[in-house]
Amino acid sequence: MVAAPVAQLTPVAAPVLPDIALTDELLYEFLLVEFANQRGHKALAVEGSADLAQKTRDPRLARRAAQLALESGDMKKSVAAFRLWQETEPESVMATRVLSSLLLRGGMLAEARQEFARALKADEPKVGPTFVQLYAMAASYPDKAAMLQLMRDLARPYPDVAEAHWAVAQLASAAGDEASALIEVREARRLRPEWDAPVSLEAQLRQKSAPLQSLALLKAYLIDYPKSSGIRLQYARALLEQKQHKLARDEFEILFKESPDNVDLAFAIALISLQLNDFVAAEGQLKRALAVSGKGQEAVEYFMGQLSEAREDEADALIHYRAVTAGEYQFSAQLRAAYLLSRKGQLAEARGVLQAAAATTVEQRIQVVMIEAQLLRDAGQVEPAYQVLEQGLVKYPNHPDLLYEAAMLADRLGKFDLSEKYLRRLIHIRPDHAHAYNALGYSLLVRNVRVAEAVALVEKALQLTPDDHAIMDSVGWAYYRSGKLDESVVMLRRAFEGNHDPEIAAHLGEVLWMRGDKEEATRIWRESLKDHPDSEPLQAVIRRYLP
Repeated sequence: MVAAPVAQLTPVAAPVLPDIALTDELLYEFLLVEFANQRGHKALAVEGSADLAQKTRDPRLARRAAQLALESGDMKKSVAAFRLWQETEPESVMATRVLSSLLLRGGMLAEARQEFARALKADEPKVGPTFVQLYAMAASYPDKAAMLQLMRDLARPYPDVAEAHWAVAQLASAAGDEASALIEVREARRLRPEWDAPVSLEAQLRQKSAPLQSLALLKAYLIDYPKSSGIRLQYARALLEQKQHKLARDEFEILFKESPDNVDLAFAIALISLQLNDFVAAEGQLKRALAVSGKGQEAVEYFMGQLSEAREDEADALIHYRAVTAGEYQFSAQLRAAYLLSRKGQLAEARGVLQAAAATTVEQRIQVVMIEAQLLRDAGQVEPAYQVLEQGLVKYPNHPDLLYEAAMLADRLGKFDLSEKYLRRLIHIRPDHAHAYNALGYSLLVRNVRVAEAVALVEKALQLTPDDHAIMDSVGWAYYRSGKLDESVVMLRRAFEGNHDPEIAAHLGEVLWMRGDKEEATRIWRESLKDHPDSEPLQAVIRRYLP
């Protein structure tokens, strides 16, 4: 609003003009201002126009001076120019509104309040919309509490204006005073029950603490005003948040019937159908979207691929993903295509797709490296996977994810010095990276070297993430390596209670066995083996102690 050219927003009523003759001197000064502005001499134009407006007190020249000052971005000169325009044309609503906004931006709240009040008074027949405009100006002010108080002061003389209560409610919500916001927004609803803005705001306010009541409010409004598409969309999204997928789909269907060319709605219905495992409906909706969409075709192909994957038709999914040759889903489609190719055993082709992927950001390029390494690792090609990560580190030597994954594979390949080098670099870059401490400490423990250092490392990891059960397991194992069997059992029990991982079961059982609790150790191993019959760590410890 402030940036709009002032000349386009002049009042309908003609201003009162001064009785001043247009002398050669005035004409010269006016032309000088305009030439200066046209040739980029903004400061000269602002100074000249302000002087001319002050000298003549002509509202037309004052308006022009205000416009030039505003365009210059000089706050002090803009305020002065708009004050002069307001003095020479007191009936100008625009002069008052822009001056209010300038004062607000400058942090002059007391003066801004006076101008806001004047704007409301000057436009009383349209005071409701004026409150909405004032809120739009006030919403971005950083001191929310101060702005709330200002709006309350302005709203006090207008107790029967719904927009006044709504504006106060909005600012109360922004200031964190939800109780006041609810009181004000409900009064706005009472005064204008047909207005959807207070309904929307109240539903948002109640969403966290009382989501079912929020849904009921939106539903009740739609019964009375079924054509309110904005509220219906909010209702549909709220139903999704509450995982009421069928009801949400019904609401999106209503919206789609009203706007059959809206591709986003078609996507929403299709994706909800996917959530419901209603593949027939999902496919029909996506095809409907494809029929009405030009620009959305690439996205439709991507989601058709997702649908085919959900139906376990990977060949069809691959066809759709390969059809996405542009747009926001191209990169994701290429990643999915690479994954599906690797599942078919076409690892070389999968790597080719990844290396040609449309990665436009650093994070996407890192993602390509990580996925290529993962595909190789899953195929049992650990050394090539490590080499891919090493090549990535040449370009991005300090990327935390690359360092961590390279360290894990280096450790697996027995390159312990390199693994430690990467982990220590990661710890230096990210001293809060708990899993780096844990990985280094656990590697030392497994090899039973530098145990005291390993204990300190895994304890540091647990200090950073005290609820991580994998790290608890490392600490328990560290205590075992240190000969602290009782402390080890306590920590490993905590880990196992939170996560029945077979490796934790193997560790807990071994410590219990060494402490003499062989019956409990045997029970834990055998119960865990029933749930995880393929666990190598569990099988190894059982072979060792229960031949």
